[in-house]
Amino acid sequence: MEILFVSDPLASFKIYKDTTFAMMREAQRRGHTIHACEPQHLVWERGGVVQAQVRSITLTGAPDNWFAETALSVRAIKDFGAVVMRKDPPFDSEFFYATHLLEQAEREGAKVFNKPRALRDHPEKLAILEFPQFIGPTLVTRDAEAIKRFHAEHQDIILKPLDGMGGMGIFRVKADGLNLGGIIETLNKDGAETVMVQKFLPAIAQGDKRVLVIGGKAVPFCLARIPQGNEVRGNLAVGGKGVALPLSDSDRSIAESLGPILAARGLLLVGLDVIGGSLTEINVTSPTCFQEISDQTGFDVAAMFVDALEAAAR
Repeated sequence: MEILFVSDPLASFKIYKDTTFAMMREAQRRGHTIHACEPQHLVWERGGVVQAQVRSITLTGAPDNWFAETALSVRAIKDFGAVVMRKDPPFDSEFFYATHLLEQAEREGAKVFNKPRALRDHPEKLAILEFPQFIGPTLVTRDAEAIKRFHAEHQDIILKPLDGMGGMGIFRVKADGLNLGGIIETLNKDGAETVMVQKFLPAIAQGDKRVLVIGGKAVPFCLARIPQGNEVRGNLAVGGKGVALPLSDSDRSIAESLGPILAARGLLLVGLDVIGGSLTEINVTSPTCFQEISDQTGFDVAAMFVDALEAAAR
C-alpha cells in the first residue's frame, strides 16, 4: 500500500521520539511505500481533484540523514491507499483549510486518518465538554468576573488558552489569588479570547497521563508525564519526565467508554490526557508518545497503529 503522511517538514523530526517517524518505520518494515507532504502542498482546481507535491521516501536507518528521497511528483490524494494527517498543532486557519481540502479529497475517494471533519469537530481542549462525567470542575469563558468567582469557589486553579500545545500558556493560581487579574488579562486579551479554567488536581504530582486509543481500543500502557522541580506542567516539551505505566482501572474505564464513540466518528488515533481519574484533554491532531511507551515497556504501539490503519484502509 502507498501511504501519504501529511506532516511538518521532515527535517524538523526528532526521530528518537517522533511518533510519525515510528509510524513510517513500521509501515516501511511491512513493505508499504512511504510518501510525505506538508499541508501547504495541497492544491485543488475546478475540473480536477485535490493534488499535492509529494516526496517518495525511504527510511535509511541512519540517525542523521534518516530518509532518502526517491522521487518528487504531483499526485492525486485519492490515489494513495491511506492518507495520515499528522500536522502538529496549533489548529490555526491554515490547519482548518487543510482539513477542508482533505475532506474534498475524501469526496473524491481518498481515505484520510484522522477524518478531516472529526479533526474540526474535536478541538482538543473543548472536546471534553461532551463527557462531563469524566472531568473535574471546569469553566470555559471570556468573562473575567466568572473566572474570579470560579477561583473563589475552588481556591487553586489552572488557566490555559484554548489553542495552546505542549504546556504553552498554562498558569496556576493558588488560594492567595496572586496576580490572577494580570493572568486573566494576558489570556483573555481583555475579553477578546476564551479561556479554559480548571480546578487544580494534586494528582498531577503522579503525572499527566497520556492514554492512547487506537481504532477504539486502549493501548495497555500510558505515559505519565511528571512535572519536575517547581514546574506545575508535566508536558515533555517543558521538561516533564515520561514514565510508562500500565493503565489504571480509571484510565481503562475512560478509554473504553470514549474509544468506540470517537472511533465511530473517524478518529483512528486519539490521545486522552488524564490526571488522577479526571479527563483533561482529548488530543486528535497528532497524538504522540508511541516511542516512549514502546521503549520502556516493549509493547509495540506503532505496530498496533499500522494494524488499525491497514484494517481501516481496506
